[in-house]
Amino acid sequence: MNILIFGPNGSGKGTQGAVVQKKYGVPHIETGVIFRQNISKKTPLGEKAKAYIDRGELVPDDITVPMILNRLKEADCKKGWLLDGFPRNLAQAEALWKALEKEKMKLDYAIEIDLDRETAKKRIMGRRLCKMDNNHPNNIYIEAIKPREHGGKTVCRVCGCEDMSMRADDQDSAAIDKRHNIYYDTKIGTLAAVNYFKERTKVISINGRAGVKEVSEELLKKLA
Repeated sequence: MNILIFGPNGSGKGTQGAVVQKKYGVPHIETGVIFRQNISKKTPLGEKAKAYIDRGELVPDDITVPMILNRLKEADCKKGWLLDGFPRNLAQAEALWKALEKEKMKLDYAIEIDLDRETAKKRIMGRRLCKMDNNHPNNIYIEAIKPREHGGKTVCRVCGCEDMSMRADDQDSAAIDKRHNIYYDTKIGTLAAVNYFKERTKVISINGRAGVKEVSEELLKKLA
């Protein structure tokens, strides 16, 4: 099963991607990892990409798309793949679709985790990190994983650690808005890409406002 997954920062896209990966036994492929691997291995495409990155420029699609296709052709993708982080805009969606068709590689589903912009931003800014284990999920705006109150202090809901912190970039309102400006753009941004795929393959839209468990259950039900 070959799948694309979309969702704004704060939607829980990574969490739901892991659920799909576990259920279907397909690799969860993130474009950032593809870039880092190609650059570290000094592949021809990686060297070209690095030149653009070193100049502070965006890597062109005619480098990015072949890099992604090479990854999708690797042995662990024979049973399928879950691609995360690409395409980010309409032009990339068009380029990827054309490349997949040329390779006769079918796209079975695109998953869209639908979440309004205000809620997505609040969720990002509501993340709290446990000093004992950063993998303990805590978020002051998500009831299911809200930190506990103990002795007048906010403590980790998992282990009770009192030493909670926030990531600096999670509190950077301007940076969050910049990323969301790209995602929520229905003309040329990521949502334009989602709409492009709606005309060409099956797109599963999931209400991201529900709890993590409920979102997972709905997603797996619609994928079945």
